[in-house]
Amino acid sequence: MRLVQSKGNDGTMHLICRKCGYDEMARNPSTSTSKIKDEKPLIQVVGEEEADISVMPTIKITCPKCGHDTAVWWMLQTRSADEPTTQFYRCVKCNHTWRHYA
Repeated sequence: MRLVQSKGNDGTMHLICRKCGYDEMARNPSTSTSKIKDEKPLIQVVGEEEADISVMPTIKITCPKCGHDTAVWWMLQTRSADEPTTQFYRCVKCNHTWRHYA
């Protein structure tokens, strides 16, 4: 049961079920608040300026922009954890970046 506290018209505290709407006056009313921390992990995005492509793995793949045949690649979990990772490619010649959903 998911309850929410609410003040009635007369100032009394009520517990109300969010599912069925049942309403009951609270006998010993008290309130408390809690803040939920955002625990999502930080994702580092590799931008064109800060990417050191000399240390990234390379692959033989044709760049859709310039036609060069070598690119660096990396993978990121861009969707939910139960779905495959997204593979990113960056051409070593023109720095064009594209992605492939596995």
